[in-house]
Amino acid sequence: MLPAIIAPLLSGLFSIIDKTVENKDEAQKIKSRLQEMTLQGRFREIEAAADIIRAEAQGDSWLQRNWRPMLMVLFGVIIANNYLVVPLFGTPAAEIPPDLWALLKLGVGGYVLGRSAEKSVRALKEK
Repeated sequence: MLPAIIAPLLSGLFSIIDKTVENKDEAQKIKSRLQEMTLQGRFREIEAAADIIRAEAQGDSWLQRNWRPMLMVLFGVIIANNYLVVPLFGTPAAEIPPDLWALLKLGVGGYVLGRSAEKSVRALKEK
């Protein structure tokens, strides 16, 4: 859940808190507050990404509104061709570059996180 860079830093801070704060209840409160602040920051980051996607989806030009979905469809076609169509003809499948997989994961993750953030914000606003 936490970004790879933040988790070790937070762990190091927790260790320092455990060593310097004598009252264990107070140390736990401080650690809980740090964790909460980190998660809130992550939520704001996700919310900002969702806002960008939402703004693009409501853009002026057709291309601005549809470039992300078109890219994801293209990735889907490449994967389907490589693992479904090519094997039917008995030819070896081309290796999918790691960067393409990374973009695909990022794209799908962006949509999932963006949609989740959108629903979460709506639920929080209703409360």
